[in-house]
Amino acid sequence: MSEKSFYVPESAMAIVAHPDDIEFSCAGTLARWAKAGSRISYVLCTSGDVGVEQPGMTRDHATEIREAEAREASDIAGTTELIFLREPDGLLQPTLELRKKLVREIRRFRPEVLMCGDPTIVWAGNDYINHPDHRAAATAALDATFPAAGQPNLFEEFSAEGLRAHRPRKVYVTSWEGSDVYVNIEETIDLKIQALRAHKSQMKDWDPEKSIREWAVAAGKGKEMAYAEGFRVVTLVDDESWEKNKGECC
Repeated sequence: MSEKSFYVPESAMAIVAHPDDIEFSCAGTLARWAKAGSRISYVLCTSGDVGVEQPGMTRDHATEIREAEAREASDIAGTTELIFLREPDGLLQPTLELRKKLVREIRRFRPEVLMCGDPTIVWAGNDYINHPDHRAAATAALDATFPAAGQPNLFEEFSAEGLRAHRPRKVYVTSWEGSDVYVNIEETIDLKIQALRAHKSQMKDWDPEKSIREWAVAAGKGKEMAYAEGFRVVTLVDDESWEKNKGECC
């Protein structure tokens, strides 16, 4: 489906594995929503602490580097908050403990839209295998989103923190294939590129602009969009119920 009228959620939360995952996948959409007034939360399951390949690099120092880069990138996109869960990079698993952490964040922030990756993607072309952390983060995000976050009698201890059950209205799953909703990011693609460049430890001598523009052109082809990001969208709460209950219908 191409963009007919631009949907702007009141709030959106993106859950990913690593710093730079959002910038590669969906930062154009989130930046556009932020410019339109949405509250935006980034939740990073790991801090990418094994992702800086330099002689003498420690995991603690890599965490400092990558978290600083993530803060700069999220500021460029106009996010409201950036959450680090600090799970072990390269070893991420969709455990019950991680699901519980994500349920807490969802109930606290109460996003209208939850955005995450596709846990079913393993093969991506003939030159890339999808990182297991990406799949683990996506699985944990979806399991936390539905049904867990919206079940008031699950994780009842959160009530003591004032965190009520919450079911997001929609789930936007980033995908290379199978997208059914496309967002025009022509006005924010420069922000997406600038935010990705903030991850200097990952970009090194590579400038991502050419690739990012090519991917966005391909996504927008045939949809009257110069640059686009594509998603598979699942609607968990219909319009009438959402307006009546704002995520509290379980």
